[in-house]
Amino acid sequence: MRKRGTRLAAIGCLAFVCAGCGDSKPAANSDAAAKPAAAAIPDDVQAAANSALGSETDVLLYGDLAKNGKTQILAVNQLKTTPTGVAPGTLVTRAAILEKDDGQWKEVFHADEHLKNAKGYLGGIPLAPVNSWRLQYEQDPAKGLVMYFTPLAKPQGGYIQVIGVRWNPKVERYQSLDRSFEQFLAEVETLETPSSQVRP
Repeated sequence: MRKRGTRLAAIGCLAFVCAGCGDSKPAANSDAAAKPAAAAIPDDVQAAANSALGSETDVLLYGDLAKNGKTQILAVNQLKTTPTGVAPGTLVTRAAILEKDDGQWKEVFHADEHLKNAKGYLGGIPLAPVNSWRLQYEQDPAKGLVMYFTPLAKPQGGYIQVIGVRWNPKVERYQSLDRSFEQFLAEVETLETPSSQVRP
């Protein structure tokens, strides 16, 4: 009789413990539930981005990015997988900024193996091609879009450095910034000599 009572007590305890097991599943992510859904990208904006970079293009930002009164798009081709040993983030093979001018979209900045605008290669960039970049960006209330490009791997014959890029209202185009991220660097026509990279 004592054995039977012990068994019943054990079964009762087991049932109680298992009943509690159902409540131990991870709670739903309250942050995810609290976040509003991301705004849909307008069809014309996505179409312009796709036209510039292909069908697998993500629009990160659009609007008056440069604070110049014109609508711009920041579009990128992101890496499909994060390389081993690389921290997650916005990792891109290509990026572009498109600007709407008289109803037409035109590219005003391009990043692939190098960083370029309509006038040439941006100053201070690596001489060797860069296969992929880490892109960080912020929208400054006064200065507009500021982007920071960092090579994911050390460029041949160079070293990893962060390259700041933003709109220069004096010359009305995106240019790279010096190491202090304060002064603009002029473009260069070719990437053949190191001296071309330090020319003001």
